[in-house]
Order: sequence, then C-alpha cells, then structure tokens
Amino acid sequence: MASEGELVAADLDLFGLAQMVAQNAGGMVSIEDPQSHVLAYSASDQAADQLRVLSILGREGPRDYLQVLRKWGVFDRLRGTDDVIDIPAHEELDIKRRLVVSIREHAEDNAPRVLGSIWLQQGDRPFKPDAAEILRGASAIAARLISRNLDAPSTEALLIQRLFGTGGGTTDVPAVASALNLPLTGPAAVVGFAVAPGGKSPAAFGNMLRLRASSFRGDSVTTILGDRVYVLLPQYRSAHAVTAWTRQLVEQLEVTLELRAAIACPIPDLAHVAGARSEVDRVLDSTAATYPRGRVTTLAESRTAVLLAEILDLVRTRPELHDPRLRKLLDYDRKHSANLCESVETYLREHGDVRNAATALQVHPNTLRYRIRRVEDIVGMDLTDPADRLLLELQLALHRRSAE
Repeated sequence: MASEGELVAADLDLFGLAQMVAQNAGGMVSIEDPQSHVLAYSASDQAADQLRVLSILGREGPRDYLQVLRKWGVFDRLRGTDDVIDIPAHEELDIKRRLVVSIREHAEDNAPRVLGSIWLQQGDRPFKPDAAEILRGASAIAARLISRNLDAPSTEALLIQRLFGTGGGTTDVPAVASALNLPLTGPAAVVGFAVAPGGKSPAAFGNMLRLRASSFRGDSVTTILGDRVYVLLPQYRSAHAVTAWTRQLVEQLEVTLELRAAIACPIPDLAHVAGARSEVDRVLDSTAATYPRGRVTTLAESRTAVLLAEILDLVRTRPELHDPRLRKLLDYDRKHSANLCESVETYLREHGDVRNAATALQVHPNTLRYRIRRVEDIVGMDLTDPADRLLLELQLALHRRSAE
C-alpha cells in the first residue's frame, strides 16, 4: 500500500490522485467540486452503478440522488467535518454503497474553505480495511491541488502583472506584448482605481471592472495589485474618451462604492506602463484625504496636492523638521479649551484677510485680531512675515495629516 507520504511526493493531478486512491482503497473514485460537478475520476469497471455512469457522462450527479443525499444530511455533514462518511446502498435507485470525504482547506485564522469531495464507490469486492484512512490522506492532497489551482494566477495574469512592473528585475516588454497579443507601440492609457477599505473586495471589483473595460475596449487588460485595480487601454483613440469612460464608471458605482480613479496618459508605448502605474499610485496615495471618493484625476491636475502630500510625508519621517513651537499652541488650546489653531488656520487660508476669516469663523474681526496676536505671542512668530506664515502653514498641515 502506498503511504500518504508517497502520494504527496508524486507529481499528481486530480485524475492521477483518483486512480491512485482507487487502487489503494478498492473501488472507483470520483472527485467533485462543492456544486457536485465532477472534476476527475478513476477508471470504471463492470461494477460501476448507474449513478457513477450518469455522473461522469453528465459531469454532475443526477438530481434525484442529490436530493436523497440532502435529505440524509450528507452535504451538511461534509461541510462540517473531515470525517469519512459511510453512505449505504440505495436499492430503489440501484446505487451501491459509497464512502465520501470532504475536501477542505484549513486556514489558521479563518473557517475551513470547502473545495469539494472525494467519493469512493464499492465494486464487486469490499473496500480495503484502510480505505477510510486512504480517503483522509487523499483529501489533504486534493485540497492542496485544488487550492493551488484556485489561488495561483494564470500565465496570462502573471504576464500582465509583469507588464505593470511587479516581480522586480527587467521585463522583456516586447515578448510580453507579443504573448498577450497587444500592440507594442502607440499611445496607451493606464487607469488605477482605489476602493475604500470595507467596500467591495479588490477581487470582486476587479472582475466587474474587467467586464466594463472589455466593453469599452476589447483589447484592454486588467490586473489586481494589492488593494488596487489597474486597467491598460492600448492605442486609445481619445484621451477625452478615456476620461469620460472613467468618470462615468465612477459615477455609476459611487452609490455603493467609495471609489477614486487616477489616469496616466498618454503613454508612448507599453515599455512605459510600469512607470505610468507608479504615476497613478502617486496620485491615489496623495489625494486620499483630499478627495475621499468620486474623484477622477491625473497627476497634472493634482500635482499640487500630490507634491504637498509627498512633502508632508517626507517631513513626517524627519522628527528634526517638526517645529516644537507648534506644540506650545496645541498645548494652549487643550489647556484652555481654546481654538487658536482653527483661528490661525482659517486666517492663513484667507491669506490674512481678517474680515473674511472672521466671517468664516463667525466671530467679530476684533476677536480674531486678538487671537492672532495670542498665536504670535505663543509660538514666537510674526505672521506678517511670509517665511513665518509658510512654515506655520506647513506645520499645521503636517499636524492635520498626522491626526487623520
């Protein structure tokens, strides 16, 4: 008898596994997915019952027998246990005895994922004494085989990811373009989409977006990288059309999704796709707070917001660039339940126009003038000095960004 270790060591597919289990456990094997569709099976002999014949020919079990199994609670037991279930013969349906075990993937932090089941039909001879043990071992192997196929990206998906700059190293773009049947030259566009946390999963959104993008351009390609989805539109005809399509898509979906998009175009050829994706990421990274949802933009349109956000992120990582004088102002507000920070931020935002700032704050102009003098006293700055104003604005923006 082959041990489980020998089974694992073999270079198997599901059909090879089914045949090996049949030889070692006695009987005939079929491997099915969670919807009772036949994925693989071993060779049959004259003892194959009508259920097996119909299941293999139709690629799924007959409805009458599936209803019987549901009535007996077999499927409920398969979802809830790793034990081998012994199913008696059913003379009225001319169905022989079977053993069945679920195929489940066990994750450390999640409930088991049901991937299918393995069925062993009894033939002219009884099952071998260790048939149940063989089935349990086969279940573990099948789980790895099926999970690998479900989770592993296809060759095409890997090529698309390489085109977008994943994997490190140098990508042979002409070879990738040829394999994907994409035009190597000519203007292209890259659109990146960011979905807010807690919304639709990137995988689910990516599948939906792939359909929309293919409808817009049949030669589009879509990929999911981390929590973002990217679309490549090769040889687009109009930048305006790309922007209009993206805006329309975001508007249609923003009822149920907190969605933002960034466009990089024109891209001269496919060799620049990875760089375009980096450009898109800069926009999406830097404008999340400014444009939380429903925003479609480009780096050119958002350059101020992008550069300011990147400057603030850089300053945030350098403690020596944090002005300790701002801490005095924050401490004063907290200790006295004051709102000097809000007052000076509004004053600076209104370019020092006291009347406009006072109106925005709904206070008397003289009240605001007093507050600005208090700010100058506390932080030791002269807010008529452009350098002091610029530094204080930067430090206030850094504080605001850190608090988000």
